[in-house]
Amino acid sequence: MSKRRSKLEIVLSVLSVIADGRAKPTHIMYATNMSWKSTQKVLSKLVTLGLLEVEIKQGKRRPNKLYEITEKGRNIIDYYAKAGDIIPIEKILS
Repeated sequence: MSKRRSKLEIVLSVLSVIADGRAKPTHIMYATNMSWKSTQKVLSKLVTLGLLEVEIKQGKRRPNKLYEITEKGRNIIDYYAKAGDIIPIEKILS
């Protein structure tokens, strides 16, 4: 039986993928193992919250979106990484 990810885990995985550099929505979708609809919903919310910025570039056929993490988004990743160092969740839940 597979364990469902929490909303926090999903947000952190999206931010982590984008923290490596600008990313297209399809790259984010595959890297986080999410559906297209869910990916679009999460990206939209993160942009609204100011954790991501979206850059629209004109492609050959249609505009392409590139997502980039903001300083606020990086702070969230750092915060939860430090919390994970203090509280070893994997050891507690195993």
